[in-house]
Amino acid sequence: MKRALKNCDKFLLFLTIVFSLYGLFNLVTASSREAVTHINGSMFYYFFRHFIILFVGFIGGLIVLNTPFKKYPKFLPLLFIVVLALNIWLVLNGSSTRGANNWIPLGFFNLQPSEIAKPVVIVCLAFLFDKFSDSLQNVKTKHGDRIWTIIIVGVLLPAVVFLQKDLGTAVILLTIFVVLFIFSPILFKDKIKTIVVVSIIGVLGIFIMYSIQGYILSRAQLARFDYHDPCKNYATSGYQICNAYIAINKGGLLGVGIGKSSQKYSYIPEPHTDMVFAIIAEENGLVGVTIIFIVYIILLYRILRIARLSSTLKGRYIALGVATYIFMHIFINLGGLFGLIPLTGVPLPFLSYGGSFTLSLIISLMIVQRVHIESVDK
Repeated sequence: MKRALKNCDKFLLFLTIVFSLYGLFNLVTASSREAVTHINGSMFYYFFRHFIILFVGFIGGLIVLNTPFKKYPKFLPLLFIVVLALNIWLVLNGSSTRGANNWIPLGFFNLQPSEIAKPVVIVCLAFLFDKFSDSLQNVKTKHGDRIWTIIIVGVLLPAVVFLQKDLGTAVILLTIFVVLFIFSPILFKDKIKTIVVVSIIGVLGIFIMYSIQGYILSRAQLARFDYHDPCKNYATSGYQICNAYIAINKGGLLGVGIGKSSQKYSYIPEPHTDMVFAIIAEENGLVGVTIIFIVYIILLYRILRIARLSSTLKGRYIALGVATYIFMHIFINLGGLFGLIPLTGVPLPFLSYGGSFTLSLIISLMIVQRVHIESVDK
């Protein structure tokens, strides 16, 4: 453990810890009204719950930090099967929460297997690309079975999550696969053939789904595509976004002050989760959110730098996958908040309250740290 901590990317670790702590303390002001009025508890209710989640996440992260990649093949296939089985079970038996069937209640917090699927898919794909690299680039050998193994691992979980009616998470999972597939060692002609075949299968799947249930996207999902003028539809689909606009506008350059947000009082539902950025913008202003953007850019740069300097293919793909994962969460969350894309309700890294996502994010970053450690050890 001492050696692992010595060889990790200390600046990335510093950013991870500081950003996590900032998000934790920001929850006090963002969630205070929700905790007191809806939970009937202390204003620190979500603070303490998130603190415990962060603590568990960093303990798990230390275990990941100290686990060499050579041990991963022993448990990775089983982990993929378990995560896949949990997501399939939710499609068949899950109860709807915020329109999606993707939560398993565990008492202290609700487990969301689709969030756990993100680092699992990233690592599985990275190991497959590393294992099949030589044969995939050999023009004299047939490698259709290897490509189909990669396709199944990369596409199956996004498809299952889509059936849970969680469009945002499905898009993130699929984007991770697409990015890794594009930069994979698969020959260009094989990539084109694969894209054509998978596209045909996807169209057939959509046709079958429509034939069985009569729709592809639910009414709630379709309503979110009417996002161009949210304040015009204030009483219906535009309520959240329009109030977010009001919060951001009120923040101005320097903000109204920590704890002085007015939009968190009944205007923005659950402001400590997917809409937390609006409260931060209102209280901290343009200056505060600019700092957050800068930190995000530095964080992504450090991860991509680890990808570029990785001594192994699997390390390169792991870091690239995690960078894509974090970027997509930022893009979809803020894109929906700013009215640039439909609002799909995904957490904002480090700042949103959330158990499964927070655990997944920290573990993913610690896996990236493991890539750096093994590159330094080489």
